[in-house]
Amino acid sequence: MTGMFGKLLVVDLTESNITEQNIDDSVLKQYLGGKGLGSHLLLKMLPPGIDPLSPQNKLIFTTGPATDTVLAPASRYGVFSKSPLTGAYAESYSGGHVAPMMKRTGYDAIVITGKASKPCFIHIAPEGVNFYDASGIWGQDCYQAEEAVLQAVGLKNAQAMVIGPAGERQIAFACISNNRWRCAGRAGLGAVMGSKNLKGIVFSGSKRAPVADEAGLAAWSRAFANENKDSPGAVSYRTRGTPAVVTATNKANCFPTRYWSQGTLEGWEKISADYMLENMEVKSRACYRCFFACGKQVKVLKGRHQGLVIEGPEYETIYSFGGLCCITEMEEIVYLNDLCDRWGIDTITAGNLAAFAIEAGLRGRLKEAPRYGDAESVAVFLQSVVEEKGEGALFSKGIREAAKALELEDLAIHVKGMEPAGYDPRVLKGMGLAYATSDRGACHLRTTFYKPEMSGAIDPAQIARKASLFIDYEDRLNIYDCLIFCRFYRDLIFWEELVTVLHLLTGERYSAADLHQMAGRIQTLTRLFNLREGFTRADDTLPPRMLTEPINDGKNLIRPEELEQLLSEYYLLRGWDQEGVPPNS
Repeated sequence: MTGMFGKLLVVDLTESNITEQNIDDSVLKQYLGGKGLGSHLLLKMLPPGIDPLSPQNKLIFTTGPATDTVLAPASRYGVFSKSPLTGAYAESYSGGHVAPMMKRTGYDAIVITGKASKPCFIHIAPEGVNFYDASGIWGQDCYQAEEAVLQAVGLKNAQAMVIGPAGERQIAFACISNNRWRCAGRAGLGAVMGSKNLKGIVFSGSKRAPVADEAGLAAWSRAFANENKDSPGAVSYRTRGTPAVVTATNKANCFPTRYWSQGTLEGWEKISADYMLENMEVKSRACYRCFFACGKQVKVLKGRHQGLVIEGPEYETIYSFGGLCCITEMEEIVYLNDLCDRWGIDTITAGNLAAFAIEAGLRGRLKEAPRYGDAESVAVFLQSVVEEKGEGALFSKGIREAAKALELEDLAIHVKGMEPAGYDPRVLKGMGLAYATSDRGACHLRTTFYKPEMSGAIDPAQIARKASLFIDYEDRLNIYDCLIFCRFYRDLIFWEELVTVLHLLTGERYSAADLHQMAGRIQTLTRLFNLREGFTRADDTLPPRMLTEPINDGKNLIRPEELEQLLSEYYLLRGWDQEGVPPNS
């Protein structure tokens, strides 16, 4: 199939050797690349029931048929494994500039297995893999480590990904970082990398996978950019970035606040996109070839963090520290964002854990808890978690284990061990279905269903027949993750465009029905992985508080029977039985 190389690289860190394998064309036609290929390989190569932090676990990196082409949305790579945070299927994606260079190595997928005898990093190129001693950079933060591995390899156009101290210590929500501020953030894949004594990976190469119709693809891409680069959505991303969502969610009363006890934050205007643009130096930054340029590089101009520069904070970081921890100073959120990026931890989990710790302190369960509205106390708490010192050590395995240790399981907000993003499902009930059924634990990105609910495309409170539109979103975004496309193009590229683009890339004549079938096949793969690991319908639920504790003066709640109806309709439309088990599994 054009658009792909049909090649797989396996790097065994235990033996310091590599193996090249062919990927059968039938596999690529069934799964394309990205999530499809990664999920297929994970289910095939990973023994059931293993410890996620054992040498037997695999880290699988993939690109897709759109990667390193002229297409604007195709700047992302995917990474797949078994999560140390949840024990479930894990996937994460990152943008920036790594994905094109990863593909230029000449491989569609790179599988990391085993464990090095001492800290190392590797350089992957078409000519082979070089193994480097990383003992001298073990302990460095993500910024320092990325510079160090690139300098050691010494190639001008190389790209790198690294882990920070959190990944080295196998903190369950450690992330993988690239291009300084971009992260494969969720599900703890940085901890898996750390468990293998792997500090970083550098990519270089000049291989190009041929596409079926290069001239046609270039013409389509030009027309697409000309038509959409100044669309309202593109302009909003380019000027305001994801912090624009702060205003929308607060006005919709679904901005999670004070550890999920309220739907709007008093003083939210001071952590909005408007505040950022008016009070900070802001520059737009784009991933490879993207015309959205949604990344916002900010420089703090006043206060104790004056001069601090980061790319961010994104909406989810603002919600987790601003909303959940009630911090209403954007400069302090930038500071916490910077600390997380240096340590290499997921900001969604970090903010959720901090807010949970605040509540645990108020209940007398912690002696040295952070405090609402106090950024420095949150910073001190997170450092204790990353360093596994004092009470912070209770939180290094994530919310589920911390809640058990503190006997506050009914207070904790998570699904399968992972915390939700910044959209409260008591208002946006389709997001309740999203969080409950997501293959990697509570996740907003598998469907981004907050978009149709907040835009008025479907009533947020509707239950009956909602699962049908939900699956349409989930299917389309599964195909995005196979290509791999950025989520933010979801309002510009629909089924018809996907059919056209895939024909230009691969030469295959998929219909929209074929793509739906492919997406369903991939969803079933991830379901089978989780069933194999012991998850059942009982795990497809929401935290007790979301089903019993209303917000917004008692107006908003998702009742247990509503969630059950959504689940039953979803399983039926997926072709699974009412326990969520696919046929012939």
